Amino acid sequence: MPRTVWWLLLARAINRLGAFSLGFLTVLMTTDFGADPATAGLITAAFGVATIPSRLVGGVLADRFGRRRTIVTGLTACAVAQAGIAFAGSVALVAVFAVLLGLVFELYEPPSQAIIADTVRPARQAQAYSLFNTAMAVGGLGAGLIAAALGRWDLRWLFIVDAATCLACATLILAALPKDPHTPRRQATTTTSVASPRPSPAPATPPASAVWRDRSLLVLLLSGTLFALIAMQVIIAMPLALVARGLAAADAGLLTAVSAVVMVACQPLLPKPASLSHHTAMTLGYALLATGLAGYAVAADLPGHLAATVVLSGGELLMFGRSYALVAAIAPEHARARYLSVFGTSWGFATVLAPLCGTWLIERTGPAGLWGTLALTALLLAVAQPLVVRPLLDRPALTTTG
Repeated sequence: MPRTVWWLLLARAINRLGAFSLGFLTVLMTTDFGADPATAGLITAAFGVATIPSRLVGGVLADRFGRRRTIVTGLTACAVAQAGIAFAGSVALVAVFAVLLGLVFELYEPPSQAIIADTVRPARQAQAYSLFNTAMAVGGLGAGLIAAALGRWDLRWLFIVDAATCLACATLILAALPKDPHTPRRQATTTTSVASPRPSPAPATPPASAVWRDRSLLVLLLSGTLFALIAMQVIIAMPLALVARGLAAADAGLLTAVSAVVMVACQPLLPKPASLSHHTAMTLGYALLATGLAGYAVAADLPGHLAATVVLSGGELLMFGRSYALVAAIAPEHARARYLSVFGTSWGFATVLAPLCGTWLIERTGPAGLWGTLALTALLLAVAQPLVVRPLLDRPALTTTG
């Protein structure tokens, strides 16, 4: 892997150390400001909605103004918003800074993913994207410990620490990553000698709407949104499902820790990308995901949930990185960040939909109905990957990567 990728992985782990505060945003508003749960939930949902345009803007900025500039700008703005929440004196101010945080929260993602597409050869891009997920898992282990310690003292300190990690991550990126190249406009005005050939013009930047007209990208966006919805349900609905079965909500933290251990320990065991095509890996991953979710549906105690978590995490590990590699393969070189940003909105959609769907399913069908529905969805995705998704992705570039 290029050195740039390793710096990005380190920055991602540092940033993940502080990315625990959002889970306490609703609690902060209800305990420190006396907001009712409905108001707190509405503000949290507003944050989720704001992350959707944040991804899209991040892609445009990364392609037009540079990867490093966009990453540093986004992280610095996140630190300001987090500090604003920590020092806010009213629910109204918390709401303002929460929406501001959502608007800048995802600026980091498209340029960091585009850097991988720029610097890593196609055969290893899936592995690089998977390493990003592993870095998040490593940071998540530390984040849980920090949250457990500071959360018992003062919830506002969670947001202060989160702001500090954002600034630390921005500083690392600024110091370690190479400077962005000059914009095409500046390159075009560079003086050349008479004997030198005239430099070819930079590719014209297509309008943002052109990305949304790419059928292959929309197919990946649909399947990616369904996968993100499943993943967000495991995060958001798990505490409620555990309580409904007479277990402690805090056991969800133990399941998260086990998942992180599986992600880290099994990373070296992954097959080389060249030995397993993207579509085959994703089909197997969806099948393992469905098996793990079915395990949640029938589990009655903590050991059963732990066993299901191991299987589910194995499926996620097998899949992570493959979808991003497919998006990078279909994206024009000058629009990679925008393609990745559009695909990344799948997580924004899932963040908004997951709380609504999860609570409704638990209330109507109980934990077994929730996990059974998600298992069926994952199984359908496993069937659709080779029979529907792969035939629709008919671009020649994809044949070389799986």
